[in-house]
Amino acid sequence: MGNICRSPAAEGTFRHLLKQEGLEQRVQCDSAGTIDYHTGATADARMRGAARERGIQLTSIARQIAVEDLDTFDLILCMDEDNLEYVEHLAGESRHRARVRLFCEFVSDSDAREVPDPYYGGADGFDEVMDLLEDGCANLLEYVRRKIGLDAAAK
Repeated sequence: MGNICRSPAAEGTFRHLLKQEGLEQRVQCDSAGTIDYHTGATADARMRGAARERGIQLTSIARQIAVEDLDTFDLILCMDEDNLEYVEHLAGESRHRARVRLFCEFVSDSDAREVPDPYYGGADGFDEVMDLLEDGCANLLEYVRRKIGLDAAAK
């Protein structure tokens, strides 16, 4: 919602994978929240710490999603149903290029439908989020490879 926990961690995790694969110049990735409360802030320190323990740097600055994002991006992934509903409402009846989906559609090692918000919980919540994000981002990378016509062996 505020773009300081889950979504910047997903962005950082996916950017990390893109860089490892040499695809950071071919794939655009960003994160945004559905509220503007934290606009201009860095990711939550606890989220940055959980990511850093896995070798992932979170460098994004919080911002709120804009209708223009629906035209800029091919895919917009939401962390939970509330955010999905907000983005679908933002899109309205118009036809935007972006496909709006739940992030957990890409998660294969869990039956979670949503990435839980760790903000009000303990350290375990941030680790759980990173587990889901690493799994989902790895599968997302394979999805993107197929979309841009790259197979894993051709990296």
